Amino acid sequence: MRHIIFGGDGFVGRHLAPKLVADGHEVIVADIARTATQNYRSAAFVHCDVTDTASVQAVGIQADDMVYNLSAKMLSPIQVRAKRHDFFYPVNYFGTKNIIHAMADAGAPNLVHFTTDMIYGHTKVTPMTEDHPVAPLGEYGMSKWETEKLAADWRQRGMRISLFRPRLIIGPGRLGILEKLFKLIDMNLPVPMIGSGRNPYQFISVFDCAEAARLAFKAGVPNEAYNLGSLNPPPVKKLLGDLIRHAGSKSLLIPTPGWAVKRTLDLLDLMNMPIMDPEQYLIADEECVLDVSKGRRDLGWVPQYRDEDMLIAAYSEYRAKKAGRAPSAAHVPAE
Repeated sequence: MRHIIFGGDGFVGRHLAPKLVADGHEVIVADIARTATQNYRSAAFVHCDVTDTASVQAVGIQADDMVYNLSAKMLSPIQVRAKRHDFFYPVNYFGTKNIIHAMADAGAPNLVHFTTDMIYGHTKVTPMTEDHPVAPLGEYGMSKWETEKLAADWRQRGMRISLFRPRLIIGPGRLGILEKLFKLIDMNLPVPMIGSGRNPYQFISVFDCAEAARLAFKAGVPNEAYNLGSLNPPPVKKLLGDLIRHAGSKSLLIPTPGWAVKRTLDLLDLMNMPIMDPEQYLIADEECVLDVSKGRRDLGWVPQYRDEDMLIAAYSEYRAKKAGRAPSAAHVPAE
């Protein structure tokens, strides 16, 4: 059976493709660029711009193919307000639409698609299950929610689409907003927290994301949505404090009035000088913890990596990058 991974040379795809090859499948990586780090050996690469209908059609989807959509524009780099819609929608929404239409034309019914936990917006109930109210706070979350509504429509036409809603994905090759944090720690500067830091912060490992996608295929591509997050996330204060101690830094954690920081960041955003996206800072002091038990029940998926270990591994990669060394591709799994 062929497996086609759109956005397969991206973050999660680089770990999913080798898993599928190891399982004995023919794998096609369809992406807009082939990076120097790509090393799939038995996987084929096809150039594809998901925003271009003809480019997606040219991939040549066949009726019995298993399709994965990992292509996306993320919250990094930060965009000014006026540019957010045009930044997120072409890939996140219209790219997904092009893929689904190409699948429909080919009679291929099976899709694994990644969206985001940011479709939920503000926390209403904790922990957040998959039926939590949906109210995205910005263009990124809205672009992903629109793809979920698109999936619901095509499910009614006979497609099988498994949706994954991950927390902040962390792992080798992506530092994103964490790089700003690591620079403060390296320079022994104060690290401000939005709020008291008593609320938990939950990551999800790129390795666990890749395994979830593989298990969705193995389970027959359930027409369901699944949260992806770590187990037992620690409070922000402990998570950052452990990292500072690990780094041997003299940085101090500074709690702040969450409401005041948010209004300041709102003002900077209005002035087209954003330092965080509203979708990040508006929920930074909330109890945003995903309930991931549905994935265990339906797919046999259990996250293997702890938030503390993931953050330290990311910091180690940052330090290795600064020193000109090749970073390790491994995380330490949870005990």
